[in-house]
Amino acid sequence: MIIQMIISVLMGMMLLVAGRRLFWLFVAVAGFAAGLQAAPMIFGPQPFWLLWSVGLIGGVIGAVLALFFQHIAIGVGGFLAGSALAFQLMALLGRYPSGWIILVGGIVGAVALFLVFDWALILLSSIVGAVLLGDGMGRVTFVHPAMLMVLFVIGVAIQGAWLLASRKTDR
Repeated sequence: MIIQMIISVLMGMMLLVAGRRLFWLFVAVAGFAAGLQAAPMIFGPQPFWLLWSVGLIGGVIGAVLALFFQHIAIGVGGFLAGSALAFQLMALLGRYPSGWIILVGGIVGAVALFLVFDWALILLSSIVGAVLLGDGMGRVTFVHPAMLMVLFVIGVAIQGAWLLASRKTDR
């Protein structure tokens, strides 16, 4: 469990502050999270190692797509992030996430990522980074939802500043 906490915190921090720059990592983490969450829904209760294996397979597929097929990866990454966030939102609201809600969340994430790639990637990677960081910290202490919002805003501010600075130097 300590390894899971450390990985969650590290991945969360990296996505929170550099998710746009590390697009392949964002897609890999989204694939891992989607695989990890989908495994119990597909296979039922399973040992921890099997759930992580399915998550790792999803992460590797996401990273390969991001590195070699960026346009496909944009859609897949947006879909996976949107569906994982829909799943988390339903869980936070105390509701069992239905397949339809997860599907709609995935479609919204994919469309958002295609329409406004840079800002959607910043928003999605900041949200996923904040949730992962909060999840890792939540294993040792309670993380208030307001703290997740603060982390999200920090991530958007940092990545947004980098994006605007890079656009100024491109002119």
